[in-house]
Amino acid sequence: MTNNLLTTGWFLLSKHGRQVWECNKESKADLNEMIKTFRDEESRNKNSSDGIYRSTKVADEREMDSAQTVSEAVYNAIHYYAQLQAEDGHLPGDYGGPMFLLPGLVIASYVTESPLPDAHQHLIAEYFLNHQRKDGGWGLHIEGVSTMFGTVLQYVALRLLGHGATSPELQKARQWILKHGGATAIPSWGKFYLSILGVYSWEGCNSLFPEMWLLPKWLPFHPSRYWCHTRMVYLPMAYCYGHRVTMKENGLIQELRNELFTIPYEKINWEESRNSCAATDQYTTPTPLLRILNLCTNTYEKLSLAKWREKALNYILDGINAEDEQTNFINLGPVNQVLNSICIYHAYGKNSDRLKKHFGRWFDYLWLAEDGMKMNGYNGSQLWDTVFAVQAVRESGRQKEFTDFTERALDFIEKSQVQTEVKEHKKYHRHDSVGGWPFSTLEHGWPITDCTAEAMKVMLEDPQKRIGDHRLKKAVDLLLSFQNNDGGWASYEKTRGPKWLELLNPSEIFGNIMIDYSYTECSSACVQALAKYRTQFPDYRQREIGRSITKGVNFIRKQQRADGSWYGSWAICFTYGTWFGVEGLLAAGFRPYRPGEIPSPEIKAACEFLVSKQNKDGGWGESFKSCLQKEYIFHEESQIVNTSWALLTLMEANYPGKDVVKRGTDYLLKKQMRNGDFPQQGISGVFNHSCGITYTAYRNVFPIWALARYQKMYASE
Repeated sequence: MTNNLLTTGWFLLSKHGRQVWECNKESKADLNEMIKTFRDEESRNKNSSDGIYRSTKVADEREMDSAQTVSEAVYNAIHYYAQLQAEDGHLPGDYGGPMFLLPGLVIASYVTESPLPDAHQHLIAEYFLNHQRKDGGWGLHIEGVSTMFGTVLQYVALRLLGHGATSPELQKARQWILKHGGATAIPSWGKFYLSILGVYSWEGCNSLFPEMWLLPKWLPFHPSRYWCHTRMVYLPMAYCYGHRVTMKENGLIQELRNELFTIPYEKINWEESRNSCAATDQYTTPTPLLRILNLCTNTYEKLSLAKWREKALNYILDGINAEDEQTNFINLGPVNQVLNSICIYHAYGKNSDRLKKHFGRWFDYLWLAEDGMKMNGYNGSQLWDTVFAVQAVRESGRQKEFTDFTERALDFIEKSQVQTEVKEHKKYHRHDSVGGWPFSTLEHGWPITDCTAEAMKVMLEDPQKRIGDHRLKKAVDLLLSFQNNDGGWASYEKTRGPKWLELLNPSEIFGNIMIDYSYTECSSACVQALAKYRTQFPDYRQREIGRSITKGVNFIRKQQRADGSWYGSWAICFTYGTWFGVEGLLAAGFRPYRPGEIPSPEIKAACEFLVSKQNKDGGWGESFKSCLQKEYIFHEESQIVNTSWALLTLMEANYPGKDVVKRGTDYLLKKQMRNGDFPQQGISGVFNHSCGITYTAYRNVFPIWALARYQKMYASE
């Protein structure tokens, strides 16, 4: 592993994409000063600038001359961003933002008797305090309004980390909690975490019915039909519920029971609390069908058959063990990582090798920035950020000037392709994996449709042909196998269940989590990759690829809204979705603007939509609220990332209004700093409609890409 010693005393270990922060205990002063500065300025921007990592890589902070031309701006931007590359070729960066992840890890650490190092605990607490809102609460994510879920979990986590209930911050948080109904009004995921701690009763939770995993798989509501993230979260949840996993009571637990509720703990009516949820948290409302299901399963809990319950829990533990081994104990995501850890502790004990392996992987999820230590929404976005970075640099035509950067990035992408099938993957409800690329690292191993497509696009243009025909064919085979009957592509797998399963969504805080839906972004990426492959290799599965592209295009067209836009499900929001929608249609042969020709109506409508949203300063700025309200909501100020997506779309469509494009380009040029970097602005990613997530790479990659495309189109002018 390589390391880069920071002046703050922290350094990032990186090998094969794995990212682990470690501390040189001799120096803490500079880091504490950075955190204090962030707290003083937090009201201006809740997003950190990833200053810790960047300070380790950009050794020469000498400011360059301000770019006088677009060409100089592109060079400066690549020169800066290339310095952030890890030696293994990937681009590390902050992928935090959700506020419900890290408390789960603190709870898991406490319950499993596996304390994190003191320095980590200190910085985790600093992160919580840095993102407390003025009203005393915490949101679902760093830009969200205060919620019961966020506030109770952060409060509990800080108490577990040693902060006293009488501290000003926790007093303010407790006032918020009690004012909004107390912890009985926390959503179901919060009830679950509190029950494991013994701060809430399992009787106050709706049944998680472990026996459901033993039902016939042909049933439309069998868990194997759920979206994989839902499946892998509710698997360990069902184990904990079935065993009523509860840590031993102690003084702190008793104190929390006294602090979090509006009435004495022993007087709480737990059955009445099961469906209680604060209005601040309720993104989805329990449907009549879900209420009927809960009534049936809650009644079953009074009559459950011990042998059937035991068989179900053994089946579930086998599935947990399989997920651990298949992902090298990283697990699909941060929630099932901490929940699996608790299950493994319960099943095998605190000294087991399995728990030790989980503990080692906790650090893969932790990221350090000037707002403290956070938990990423994955074990990183390594592959995803790297494939976009390569495409951006290629657009500039400067590969030879940055040979080391592009060659190392391509090496990382090549090494990240899955070439070995997951053991017994059908038994454990996994789709095929060979030929695919993951979002993060090969060790993680879950392939994703758009990650596979974007990586495939990059490797198809690799002059060194690192990936031969056989491996490219495997990627094509996998993409074709992923396509849904509606013509679109979902994220990890084909859609397995009916859409009415969403009526059983028990989460309250997220939307569209029950099945893996087809998405515009995933579908567009797959159409682009297959179209590019067909051009270079017309003899392999030509007919099937042609049919697949046609079906994909029809899906994308159906997703276009009447105003010409596409809703973006994985970033904010209509500027992102519209970029993918247009790029996908153009790759499939739809007409852009050309002299003397009428563009395809879908392309024309999309461009007119984007032009109508341009701000006076030339930029585009879209708020996270667009994701929630599903209508375009302007941000308070133009955003570099939204502007880049809009410009990429307009230029790819060859939009004739050059003044529109030039004004947007001028906005990017004005925002570029003299060292080639761009400032961090609002949160740009999202998942499940309601939770924002940070991609610090986006502020570098997409301006490079947009400016490079402008230079290529207008170089002679």
